[in-house]
Amino acid sequence: MSAVITTQGLTKTFNGHTAVDGLDLNVPQGVVYGFLGPNGSGKSTTMKMLLGLMRPTSGEIVLFGERLTPASRAALLPSIGSMIESPPGYGHLTGRENMRIVQDMLGLNDTQIDRALATVRLTEHKDKLVRNYSLGMKQRLGIAMALAREPSLLVLDEPTNGLDPAGIEEVRTLLTYLAGQGITVMVSSHLLDEIDKTASVLGILAKGKMIFQGTRHELFQHSLPDLIIETPDADVALAQGITAAMVPEGIRISGIDKDQTAETIHRLALADVRMYEVRRVQQSLEDVFMDLTGRGGLL
Repeated sequence: MSAVITTQGLTKTFNGHTAVDGLDLNVPQGVVYGFLGPNGSGKSTTMKMLLGLMRPTSGEIVLFGERLTPASRAALLPSIGSMIESPPGYGHLTGRENMRIVQDMLGLNDTQIDRALATVRLTEHKDKLVRNYSLGMKQRLGIAMALAREPSLLVLDEPTNGLDPAGIEEVRTLLTYLAGQGITVMVSSHLLDEIDKTASVLGILAKGKMIFQGTRHELFQHSLPDLIIETPDADVALAQGITAAMVPEGIRISGIDKDQTAETIHRLALADVRMYEVRRVQQSLEDVFMDLTGRGGLL
């Protein structure tokens, strides 16, 4: 797939502190790209640089195959919709009146505004005052404002922040739908398991550095889930010099690959250790993230 966003060595330093450190992004066309990491990892700073709201200290940004510069920014931005930080909107105005402001600013027609409201399922609520919207509805209104210009790329910073489970589900369904319509969605979040249900490509940031970028399948290949060996002979197994912890089912071993697993099983079999089951512990995206960041390695 062709890339909508690429960066090379993207770096931002504030008063001697490096917030983003040599970032090489590759966001394919037509996907939900989950940009993940804990608060303070550099996600928002990166997104602001991608939108031309903040100038990099060094590095290069390429959008739709064209380098982002002060001269090219005006031509590139109409293809990008964004919602950074809190959702926009005036509480004393209705949803439709807020959209009218966007319409006048961008020179859009009524059809574009109506389509954006319909896409986020706010048509029936367009005449309500925004101060009476739920937080999920406010988030969807912010996304409607970003969609009104019919962008090819949508950049959303923490769109599910503060939402209840129903609101999170609404936004998740919307993002999946938009990607299905051919819009590339780059969405940042510190809610790893939530993005796991939405994104097809992941970029994981820690302390300003990219520690992983690729598909979910590729990510899980980098992690070694714990091994459970179900046995009534846990004490005998531990006596074979295996580094493991005793658990109710038997023993639990961390950080061993397939070859080491085969060697361990062979050693236990030679010692006549009864083994009823050997299985890997099922991992969530958050488990893998903690494993990778705990090891401190870059992938």
